[in-house]
Amino acid sequence: MANDLTDDLPANRYFRDPLPRREFPKGGMPARDAYELIHLGLKVDGQPSMNLASFVTTWMEPEADALILEARATNHIDHEEYPVAEHIEEICARMLADLWNAPDIDRSVGVATIGSSEAIMLGLLAHKFSWRNRRKAAGLPADRPNVVFGAETHIVWDKFARYFDVEMRKIPMRADHYVMHPDDVEAQIDENTIAVGAVLGTTFIGENDPISEINDLLVRIKAEKGWDIPLHVDGASGGFIAPFAHPEEVWDFRLEQVKSINASGHKYGMVYPGIGWLVFRDREDLPEDLVFEVNYLGGAQPTFTFNFSRASAMVQAQYYLFVRLGFSGYKAIVGNMMANAKYLNEKLEATGRFEILNPGLAEPVVTFRLKEGAAFDEYHLADRLRMNGWIVPAYTLPPNAEDVRILRVVVRNDFSRDKADMLLVNIAEACEYLDEANLPPTPPKHQGHEKQRRRC
Repeated sequence: MANDLTDDLPANRYFRDPLPRREFPKGGMPARDAYELIHLGLKVDGQPSMNLASFVTTWMEPEADALILEARATNHIDHEEYPVAEHIEEICARMLADLWNAPDIDRSVGVATIGSSEAIMLGLLAHKFSWRNRRKAAGLPADRPNVVFGAETHIVWDKFARYFDVEMRKIPMRADHYVMHPDDVEAQIDENTIAVGAVLGTTFIGENDPISEINDLLVRIKAEKGWDIPLHVDGASGGFIAPFAHPEEVWDFRLEQVKSINASGHKYGMVYPGIGWLVFRDREDLPEDLVFEVNYLGGAQPTFTFNFSRASAMVQAQYYLFVRLGFSGYKAIVGNMMANAKYLNEKLEATGRFEILNPGLAEPVVTFRLKEGAAFDEYHLADRLRMNGWIVPAYTLPPNAEDVRILRVVVRNDFSRDKADMLLVNIAEACEYLDEANLPPTPPKHQGHEKQRRRC
């Protein structure tokens, strides 16, 4: 029975009884209570700004927040009702084609996605269809497609191969070489290769595959054997870093065989999740039979995404950042992040405890491991840092470098120099504690990716 004297207080019955967790609730509760209970429950999770495992943006300006709120109810797929929202997507894609040096930005074509995973799948699917169409036109069999990429890629590359029945030719890491090697690529490609994937800013160590060298290999193979194999660049994180931090590095549409590029707007594009981008060098690289027309929202509307209805908010937020920051603004923010990553690298190395795995800093990601002889391992350190609220993942590299354990800190636009200093203090305190803790080595069953470990 409800108590009229306490129902309007935080001490009411909804705070005494648990929230529904299994069966569909028979009745509801006041809006304020529903909000407060879920809100308080989520406070048990880690703080996003202290989650140094994630590349995903955790802060935007108040004006961007307001724009997102205004666009949250706009169904982005409904081009008939929201033509300006659609046009803004086209503008953003064209701006990215320009940023990534497409030969003719009016000939390029792009699409907004939920994230880079969708963008990669769509890009590879387009290359599969193009390969199949070329084979059929030449009277050749088209039933044994393969895709070549390295072990340093995101898991979505494996998913694509399995979901779309394409042979996966995954190149293992070399024991002392943590990005893909062109010689290994040449050994895997053939006339049935739909595409080669290269990564600009790997998740594992934050370095770049030798994209220019892989392009040169594919150009040579095309001249020698007639195999026109496209190169897809997975720039999920690096696509919004390299143009501003390393403009001299040639990795994009300036290379002949680079036919498609993806990037995550919700990573270093600095938008909240989820927004990704896929851009093709030329509209001819996107087969027409992958673009569908629908009319049940009023008027014929083309669609080339896995998802249909979704809010337009993050597309508008991305456009806000493009016009708000421009090239100079992105360059300044990326410069700050790179400087803070370099500072963290240097301070960690100066402790004498750690080996830095990416001293060149292709992107603002610090990857490091304990030097031999430490009294504890990387998993112990990650767990100890969690006690101070820091989420720093500890994990092993893929085959054939699975014996290498590392820690990673992703420096985002909300990672200040003061925050770096606080992290360094907590790392020093954790190491001093662990020196005396005499802990046993972390067993293999707990040596998965930190997020998976904690979920278990």
